[in-house]
Amino acid sequence: MNKFFAKSWLVSAGLVLALAGCGSGAGSTSTGAGNGAESGADGDKLNIVTTFYPMYEFSRQVAGEHANVTALVPTGTEPHDWEPSAKDMAQIQEADVFVYNGIVETWVEDALASTGNDQRIVIEATSGIDLTESAEAEHEHEAEEHSHEGEEQAHGEEEGHSHDYAQDPHVWLSPVLAQKEVKAIEQALIKADPANQADYEANANAYIAKLQELDTAYRNGLANVKNKELVTQHAAFAYLAHEYGLTQVPISGLSPDQEPSPDQMAEIVQFAKEHGVKTIFFETLVDPKVAQTIAGEIGAKTAVLNPLEGLTEDDIKNNRDYIAVMQENLKALTTALNE
Repeated sequence: MNKFFAKSWLVSAGLVLALAGCGSGAGSTSTGAGNGAESGADGDKLNIVTTFYPMYEFSRQVAGEHANVTALVPTGTEPHDWEPSAKDMAQIQEADVFVYNGIVETWVEDALASTGNDQRIVIEATSGIDLTESAEAEHEHEAEEHSHEGEEQAHGEEEGHSHDYAQDPHVWLSPVLAQKEVKAIEQALIKADPANQADYEANANAYIAKLQELDTAYRNGLANVKNKELVTQHAAFAYLAHEYGLTQVPISGLSPDQEPSPDQMAEIVQFAKEHGVKTIFFETLVDPKVAQTIAGEIGAKTAVLNPLEGLTEDDIKNNRDYIAVMQENLKALTTALNE
């Protein structure tokens, strides 16, 4: 199991089966969903279990009235280092369809192996998408190319960072790639429930149209910004930046709780000063102290750029969903990049 995000965990097959018999599965609503299907088993509806918020939202939009959709990761919880409980494992076992993003959920392979279900449809939403190499993996490759003279020092600098996380999973933050994830989920639901294929296709097309509108708004809003560099606390926005001609300069890596080294902090400060960066972005669900420290060092301000890895209680209270939060992200970007 990927040591970068997951802690070791063991759930016995017997315990999973016992919990499955206690009725914790079909139709349940995850506290992470925020606006999920109401609980109550319905034999005519698919039981879709998803991992974290974007997978939940995309699945809910495609499924419509034909499924009860559950998100495993609870509201306000950062998904990178989350692990399933025995109760969660029972839900995974009972799922008609299990939807995950890929890479973020380092526990999935073990969970699926421990919860055998020959009838379950499993979809990795990033399957077929060309994923980019993570900054950490690129740095590791550069370190490996160093001469033997500097090899010991390079390896020393690499300690404390995992390079198992070789690819960037944050495809949902690109409205273009989000459309591909929606299509992948659509095909999984059609496979699980071909009788309702027409509805799944119509639902997916309607939501993709909204994502296309979002993409257009981003292209128009970011085409002529004064600055193209965005400094972020978490390296979550590479796909978004690439799509719209921006450059992401992350303070830390793909894990939100990864602490930058003093040298990394100094490099970011120097970069921000040289490029006239006036806003340092931090995110919901993560302590903003690193972003605040750098902002204080250069006399900049901080602002939220939401990676949509989970909704907050405030998001749920105000009925914010993926589209609404992405619109708020666009507003934050255009404001900061035009300063």
